[in-house]
Amino acid sequence: MLTALALAVSGFTALSSAARAADADLAKNGGFEAGLDSWSCTANSGTTVKSPVHGGSWALQATPAGNDYAQCAQTVTVQPNSQYSLAGYVRGSYVYLGASGTGTTDVSTWTQSAPDWQQLTTSFRTGPSTTKVTIYTHGWYATGAYYADDISLIGPAGNVGQPPTTPTGLAVGSITSSSVALSWSAVTGATSYAIYRDGVKVQTASGTSATVSGLSAATAYSFQVTAVNDAGESAKSAAVAATTSTGSGPTSGLPTHALVGYLHASFANGSGYTRLADVPDSWDVIDLAFGEPTSATSGDIRFNRCPVSECANVESDADFKAAIKAKQAAGKKVLISIGGANGQVQLTTTAARDTFVSSVSNIIDTYGLDGLDIDFEGHSLSLDASDTNFKSPTTPVVVNLIAALKTLKAKYGSKFVLSMAPETFFVQMGYQFYGTGKFGGQDPRCGAYLPVIYALRDDLTLLHVQDYNSGPIMGLDNQYHTMGGADFHIAMTDMLLTGFPVAGDTTNMFPALRPDQIAIGMPASVNAGNGYVAPAEVTKTLDCLTKKVSCGSYATHGTWPTLRGLMTWSVNWDRYSNWEFQKTFDGYFG
Repeated sequence: MLTALALAVSGFTALSSAARAADADLAKNGGFEAGLDSWSCTANSGTTVKSPVHGGSWALQATPAGNDYAQCAQTVTVQPNSQYSLAGYVRGSYVYLGASGTGTTDVSTWTQSAPDWQQLTTSFRTGPSTTKVTIYTHGWYATGAYYADDISLIGPAGNVGQPPTTPTGLAVGSITSSSVALSWSAVTGATSYAIYRDGVKVQTASGTSATVSGLSAATAYSFQVTAVNDAGESAKSAAVAATTSTGSGPTSGLPTHALVGYLHASFANGSGYTRLADVPDSWDVIDLAFGEPTSATSGDIRFNRCPVSECANVESDADFKAAIKAKQAAGKKVLISIGGANGQVQLTTTAARDTFVSSVSNIIDTYGLDGLDIDFEGHSLSLDASDTNFKSPTTPVVVNLIAALKTLKAKYGSKFVLSMAPETFFVQMGYQFYGTGKFGGQDPRCGAYLPVIYALRDDLTLLHVQDYNSGPIMGLDNQYHTMGGADFHIAMTDMLLTGFPVAGDTTNMFPALRPDQIAIGMPASVNAGNGYVAPAEVTKTLDCLTKKVSCGSYATHGTWPTLRGLMTWSVNWDRYSNWEFQKTFDGYFG
């Protein structure tokens, strides 16, 4: 009896050990060491950070916004009628860990407050026909960012089979200045395909063809494709090369590299008034600041020159017009800039649109100007809740502005210079959020310039986003970048020259602009605005973007020697600072 009992116990122990040996950690990239690979976060709310971390070098950071509570999830293949244990470490307020689709009772656990890393654990049993389960973590509304790390799902592995074989037959189809069409042979057992550009995964496809957009004109690229199923991803296919065609933008009449500056023409401040005739020849584009509306919704734009009572050394109208002609004779462009911090312009009606066109035309004709700069800030542009597609906007203030600019461009012809100076919130922030978002609650101004830029992309001479007075912005590396150094300018400019998915939707790409359309906006001095960088940082920025040297930690997606140049606020502040910004530009480009 004792011998039999000993054999039974031994057999039971062996079976238990075998069962435990069959269990495995099924969560992929649970430590987030490979970024967000295998994880999908709602509203593009998640990123990976180096601090704080629980284990390894990286952890998840996700930020709830509006009605989205920043859920990050992955679907795992499991066995029916099996027991699983889910665990993970979290930090923050109201952080959840759970599993859904279990086939029995879905489970979740949470902590109300975890100022330091706290482990959450739960368990579940799968149903008789359950083969896939989704595990997730999320925060709660308006509670700030939360962190998660070292998430595991322990239990018997499901039958995932083998990863697909490597795709063959990758071929290049039609090519434009901003896109390349690709096709390849189908792979048995593949559920999707991943497309790589220059070694970096840029999008996925459910079928055997895709068009990679958001590319720069006249630029060489290398493409590969992989096949994907539940078991994993195949090796990359053989690479194919493609060079985009040359863009056919409007004739700008600008030098290869241009220096753009705003001239305080209608007001004075601490920098003092600078006469147009006294602006040095280094400045290729001079934006007269500002034309402002008689009221926010009138569309009636007036350009009132600075009065003698405010600007004692202001020139006469005759001398001002003569200075404009002299600058133009020297090959410079003089534009009227509309808006500014105090000039809110909201073209809510077609009547306001038409008044805008006629009043701006009157300013251009009166002074013989070369074109128009749109410097709409504050609440000039915002999106209706139902307006979710930047390629087909429906919000009146956006639709009417696009129509007005197209009318002005048609009226004055190909030599008409059109530039825009949006803030980062209205452009690059669109990588994360667009308008009020799918669930509402977001700032409706977020990304609101994107439909305007997109609609005018073939008519736009210059886009110089204000890389100043900005909060942290997420770059294409899914890291937040802040003002104060070359890194911010490099990351923000790379987004414009590479293109990006709007609100994280890889099927809705904002296409890249041509490098000759881009100037980088910087403050001329510490007095001019937040985000000033020293000349050495300006040089690093240009070196990275035009030569791919001195790039720091951010890896750009190309090299753009034909980048148009720099824009600054302002000529007046640069003069106040002994022309430091101008000297940096001249020293770099000659």
